[in-house]
Amino acid sequence: MKLQQLRYIVEIQRQGLNVSEAAEVLYTSQPGVSKQIKLLEDELGIAIFERSGKRFVSVTEPGKVVLEIAQRVLREAENLKRASAEFSAGDAGRLVLAATHTQARYALPTVVRDFVARHPQVKLEMHQGNPQQIADWVANGEADVGIATESLNAHPQLVSFPVQQWAHCVIAPEGHPILANAPLSLSALAEWPLITYDAAFTGRSNINRAFERLEIEPNITLTALDADVIKTYVSLGLGLGIIAQLAFDPQRDSGLVAMHAGHLFESNTTRLAVRRGSYLRRFDYDFIELFAPHLSRRVVDMTLEGGGDAWQL
Repeated sequence: MKLQQLRYIVEIQRQGLNVSEAAEVLYTSQPGVSKQIKLLEDELGIAIFERSGKRFVSVTEPGKVVLEIAQRVLREAENLKRASAEFSAGDAGRLVLAATHTQARYALPTVVRDFVARHPQVKLEMHQGNPQQIADWVANGEADVGIATESLNAHPQLVSFPVQQWAHCVIAPEGHPILANAPLSLSALAEWPLITYDAAFTGRSNINRAFERLEIEPNITLTALDADVIKTYVSLGLGLGIIAQLAFDPQRDSGLVAMHAGHLFESNTTRLAVRRGSYLRRFDYDFIELFAPHLSRRVVDMTLEGGGDAWQL
């Protein structure tokens, strides 16, 4: 039995049982992958995959057990590499962050600056994506730390930590009639074209639920992946914007006015996630604590040992 064989079966499952795509991801040939899977099955004395001709069509019951164990073995093999690299390289290495645009643009800059100053030998990479992509990247080991509002606490392979709660605000051009509505109401908002986040981003589900509860149909005319785009179109007079409050800066966003909307929409929770069972290096802990000071190494370890997601803000 070889680790490479375990990588093959895990990647085949990840690629929806498509051997060709798994081989491409693993930079090898389809016949080579198929041969190694057959050798592994012969060694174990079981079929891991059900076949229809040469195609894999499902995972067998014993195959499900094998895949679960294979994933644990591969995680531990990766942990061995991370641990040995930490002791041999000292305060050097590579930290890959995955975050939404809102977090990368508004919440992380000072954290990244301070981390780089503290760990100049650590190569820091940042990937931006939607919450589901971020969850998948961390779960697959393509990122070390994920930061988003949605998806992270619902992924079984992740341990997530609540970082902070935040509210939405409504933005309008200076002089807009909506500014005379105090307090702001959902019915008043529904009278105007609205511009807000794409369905997968930044608390959009809470916005939808607020209107649904009152059986009000909002006039959402445009959606975008980040607050900067929303603010651009609001400044052009195309509608009112609903964005994360942390994305509004009165000095930077001159010509726009923000109205607090915490009473209209449920609060949202930014979460930080790591892969369940992963080995955290010293600089991983440092980054986590810089971003969320209440997440000390002790708190993180206690949560990981307890299975994760056992507490809230």
